[in-house]
Amino acid sequence: MTVRFEQLERKHHRQSFQSGAPQLDDWFKTRASQDQRRRIAQVYVALDEHRVVGFYSLSMFTMSLDNLPEHLARKLPRYDAIPAALIVRLARADRTKGMGIGTALLADAFRKILDAAESVAAYAIVVDAKDEHAVHFYEAHGFIRLVARPNRLFILAETAAAALVAAGT
Repeated sequence: MTVRFEQLERKHHRQSFQSGAPQLDDWFKTRASQDQRRRIAQVYVALDEHRVVGFYSLSMFTMSLDNLPEHLARKLPRYDAIPAALIVRLARADRTKGMGIGTALLADAFRKILDAAESVAAYAIVVDAKDEHAVHFYEAHGFIRLVARPNRLFILAETAAAALVAAGT
């Protein structure tokens, strides 16, 4: 399945979208546009023809050195906060399970974050996984759990860039 990505607009039909995660679906249908207007999150949709087959949202974020593994933290300056990007929400339509849409969403999010990091620094990309299934998805893509919050994972921006190069995208 070939998908294209666009920033969320009114023309995107969201009401029939179902990912199998009611909380994500509800946010996407009822609050995504509001969060985007308020500059809380930037929302992107994956489209197959004109149907929404997935979405993700991005925000700026900071990490505490205390939350990073020691081998990484000791290499960084002792700042109160380390710049990062947050993948706030990511979901693919139930009907596309096994078609690689989740991976395509993640790759597009990486591209957008890395492009933005040319202007605004981001040391890492962070995500809060909704459950163990999501944790395994992110770990399979190189994310590492943070000890203090097992459902919060991160990947270094340089690792994400290398993954895109290795995938040829």
